[in-house]
Amino acid sequence: MHAVAIVAAAGSGSRLGADRPKALVPLAGRPLVVWAVEGLLAGGVAEVVVTVPAAEREAFAAVLPAAVRMVDGGATRTASVRAGLAAVPDADAVLVHDAARPLTPPEVVARVLAALEGGAEAVVPVLPVVDTTVLVDDDGAVVEAVPRAPLRRVQTPQGFDRATLVAAYAALPEGAELTDDAAVVRAAGIRVETVAGDERSAKITVPHDLTLAELAVGLDGTVPR
Repeated sequence: MHAVAIVAAAGSGSRLGADRPKALVPLAGRPLVVWAVEGLLAGGVAEVVVTVPAAEREAFAAVLPAAVRMVDGGATRTASVRAGLAAVPDADAVLVHDAARPLTPPEVVARVLAALEGGAEAVVPVLPVVDTTVLVDDDGAVVEAVPRAPLRRVQTPQGFDRATLVAAYAALPEGAELTDDAAVVRAAGIRVETVAGDERSAKITVPHDLTLAELAVGLDGTVPR
């Protein structure tokens, strides 16, 4: 199975308060996107394609490994993933990953790949919901508590049979923007399997998230396993 990873890295980083694309914000001296790419390769993908802001290609080229391919991302995540898919026509499977999850362990990547090798058309890493979760009304008052047992938090990389994901995107109504790629294939009626995620795969969105990620990185610039 020839598996290629698409890293969505065209986000602005505005909520992080950054003066550059989020994927280029440094974590322990290296850009987030570099951490993400290295984790994917260590987990077993054959190659990596990064969707980047067109105006920042040189900045990304200066930090990414030479073997990593870049394609111009779109104005939305959906447009960026479409561009990434078009760049890997020969892949059997694709993993779609967020550059904003830089510390995802290679073991998570390997579990996603193993599920695809086993015949899954779509697979996502998940974690249990541990906090009490409630529904609220329009005024913010609690309506009811939601049972936690069947709930999961979805992470990336999300893995797919390439042809299945391409067909699901082709069936997506014009202008539709779903929350992630698993939602795209589910909208097409495809079953999505799950594998165990990891707390280290936390998404970096606001400055506090970056602070926590810095704490998670050891003094030698590596992530404790």
